[in-house]
Amino acid sequence: MSQPKLLITGASGFVGCHLVHAAKEAGFSIHATIRHSSKIEDISHLVDTFVEVDFSDVEKLTHWLAEESYMYIIHAAALTKAKRESDMVLVNVDYTINLLKAAFSIPKPPLRVHILSSLAAVGPLSYDNGWIDESSAYQPVTVYGRSKMRMEQLVKEQFSDKPIRIFRPTAVYGPKDKDIFILLRTLDKGIDAYIGRNPQTLSFIFVKDLANLLIQSLKTPLTKLDFYHVSDGNVYDRYQLANIFKKITQKRMWRVHVPYAVVKQVARVSEWLYKSSPKTPVLYTERLNEITAGSWACSIEKAEKELHFEPRYNLEAGLTESLLWYKKHHWL
Repeated sequence: MSQPKLLITGASGFVGCHLVHAAKEAGFSIHATIRHSSKIEDISHLVDTFVEVDFSDVEKLTHWLAEESYMYIIHAAALTKAKRESDMVLVNVDYTINLLKAAFSIPKPPLRVHILSSLAAVGPLSYDNGWIDESSAYQPVTVYGRSKMRMEQLVKEQFSDKPIRIFRPTAVYGPKDKDIFILLRTLDKGIDAYIGRNPQTLSFIFVKDLANLLIQSLKTPLTKLDFYHVSDGNVYDRYQLANIFKKITQKRMWRVHVPYAVVKQVARVSEWLYKSSPKTPVLYTERLNEITAGSWACSIEKAEKELHFEPRYNLEAGLTESLLWYKKHHWL
């Protein structure tokens, strides 16, 4: 019996790499889209075929997808940072819609398409104001979140009758992650810093749990567009990540609260320093809306009920495995 054929976009990225590993374990034949600059050393032995694709050309996409006849598609390619909002929209919105147009215009369309969105598309709540679920209204607070929201809105308008699942994970962490790693590196230096003193509720998802959910649920029947929120099912206060880090590493920490006004000024200076650079700074004014939000508490009841999602990692288990990986690979 031949292996079911799966296309993964963004396969060389942080989540994409883990998707490839999970897909190989599940017995899929994997095709992966990459860019010319993609680093594929960690997945080259797992991927059957690498493809460089122009997502701006619907006609070429259609011809290619018709020729390959993929049974499943997971679209994980995205921009999380960009100097211009137009670049974010091009990749996160236009390219996604182009891929779907092509995929569902061929004689034998895929049985299922999974799209990796983000809880940022919905946005946070104020502190102690319930949990974010699939019925929550859109209120994104960043360019990235707005781009994901717009993508979702267009998918609803144009493909609501197609077998598409859109997943909205909360903060994703794990081996190879570079975003939450910045915080871990700061903690490793003994600095436990916070912006202001307002309370927060946070949620996280270990990358392996996310990858396994996206892969395993490919075989769960689906007839029309649906949405699922993804976290480890727990809610954490703003200090728990640092407390767990301290427990694991036994490091002494210096906890400091920096006034919001001071951090905002630092963010403005960072933006000015990076204005001529193609890169974006780690801290910028709009990101403060995200990292100081009152609540990112996220309900996964729907995914548990309909997709039988059972996260294996809470924050302590996930951080323990992540820190071992960072130490082994000399990131810390």
